[in-house]
Amino acid sequence: MPHKNDPLQADKALIAIVEDDDSLRPALDGLVRSLGYASEAFASAEAFLFSGASARADCLVCDYQLPGLNGIDLAARLRGVLPVIMITARAEVALDVLARESGALSLLHKPFAAEDLAACISTALDTTHA
Repeated sequence: MPHKNDPLQADKALIAIVEDDDSLRPALDGLVRSLGYASEAFASAEAFLFSGASARADCLVCDYQLPGLNGIDLAARLRGVLPVIMITARAEVALDVLARESGALSLLHKPFAAEDLAACISTALDTTHA
């Protein structure tokens, strides 16, 4: 789905980002844009949901640990609506299981390589266009 709000981005898939870390959020935004996608970044799950971006986005990259609604709960709410790639700095094996059960397509552990995120986004977009 093209990013409808920006004519210069109209032919690019829109990747939404939910990350509460004020230094990582713009870095992820820049990375996603450098991969050739349009992006919108949010500091919380609630801000993302309130914005209506879930209706515009083609994919969501979100942190597991967020203030308020966490990434697991957000992914569960979006199951069947939007593919979710979850990211986390936590290493518990149980988190991998929770992410899968919530409907997240992928769980990337920080720090991750740009190529890993690119591959996850490509897979997510392939699932929405299949």
